[in-house]
Amino acid sequence: MNTAEPLLVVVDAANVVGSVPDGWWRDRRGAAERLRDRLAADGVPGVPGPVEIVLVVEGAARGVESVPGVRVSSAPGSGDDHIVEVVASAGERSVLVVTADRELRDRVGTLGAEVAGPRTVRP
Repeated sequence: MNTAEPLLVVVDAANVVGSVPDGWWRDRRGAAERLRDRLAADGVPGVPGPVEIVLVVEGAARGVESVPGVRVSSAPGSGDDHIVEVVASAGERSVLVVTADRELRDRVGTLGAEVAGPRTVRP
């Protein structure tokens, strides 16, 4: 893994938002925007050093805008497939994927990414 570039943190927005039953299903886009804003304000607690955060959104949350500190990437289809593409395109760069999705964890793990659960970015 390359340590010259900041750690790439790829956040599975649908999975993280869905990890807490707070009514997110009534406003998926708004829930993704709140997660984006929390990431922009707080970063990734417990992860030292500079990070680049990519929030992957899908479905009704597509089109959420990027903000300073968080690049939002709208999946054209499956969010999981898009996350795998983002990880694969990182090359030798160190990557942390935030998701609880077991299948996705396995898929990105085979590409060399580390994985952490939603509590990493959502209290």
